[in-house]
Amino acid sequence: MTTATAGAGLSDADFTRFCEYFYKRTGIHFTPGKRYFVDKRIETCIRNSRYDNFAGWFAALRTSDRGEMAQDLINQLTVNETYFLREDYQFDAMLNTVLPSVIADRGGLQRMTGPVKILSLPCSTGEEPYSIALRLLEEWDLIDHVDVEIHGADIDSEVLAKASHASYGERSLHRVPKAWLAKYFVAVGAGRYQVEDGIRSAVTLHRVNICDTASMRAFRDYDVIFCRNVLIYFDELSSRRAAENLYGAMRPGGYLFLGHSESMSRISPIFTPTRLPEGLVYQRPTGGN
Repeated sequence: MTTATAGAGLSDADFTRFCEYFYKRTGIHFTPGKRYFVDKRIETCIRNSRYDNFAGWFAALRTSDRGEMAQDLINQLTVNETYFLREDYQFDAMLNTVLPSVIADRGGLQRMTGPVKILSLPCSTGEEPYSIALRLLEEWDLIDHVDVEIHGADIDSEVLAKASHASYGERSLHRVPKAWLAKYFVAVGAGRYQVEDGIRSAVTLHRVNICDTASMRAFRDYDVIFCRNVLIYFDELSSRRAAENLYGAMRPGGYLFLGHSESMSRISPIFTPTRLPEGLVYQRPTGGN
């Protein structure tokens, strides 16, 4: 026996088929406990399309897998809860321990070549990569002596557009010191502030699926990667594939930060857990290929 959902018209079989499709497309696994969330987002996607029921919409989706319908679906079903300076003890670790280690491992200031590369993946609406830039500008003594590249990447095209515009309200900015707000943001009305042009231009944004190995090959030689609170949405297989893709994106000896509830040790042995004064980080071994 199957049950239908009002609006989207999903039966239990439809829900299973859809979840299988979305998993293959993104690596994200939805359990039955997410049924209401998924149904409501699919209803929105159907309203955004020229179809009036799930069957027609889903058939068209599968035949235009790389088109606007597929991207609208991804945008609807990815979670983008974030704010500035979130879990900032990890930024402390980056400044106090990780970056000095990176510079030393690359031969010191006088000998290192190329920039220090930092990646925020997923970057959502941009709060994380811009937080990294703010912490470096305000608190890293070597910022005027070291070339730094900051990159942000996400699967969701809508949040990347918002990250590019970089306009934020009180909820996103509640942890930003007032002095930083005055120095690095411009008031744009209605309680919103936009990151000033210099910082926005210093962050390069990309659209990528972390589980898509072919797309992830474009990311190489990162010294530091923040990949926080995304692996919890993957099953074992997708998590392992994401870990391997992150490994391939890093320079040997590079550092990986995960969310506080995530553990790479449960996913893959390819990274070395390293205990820092501020907390746990994972390294790509220097002897790896």
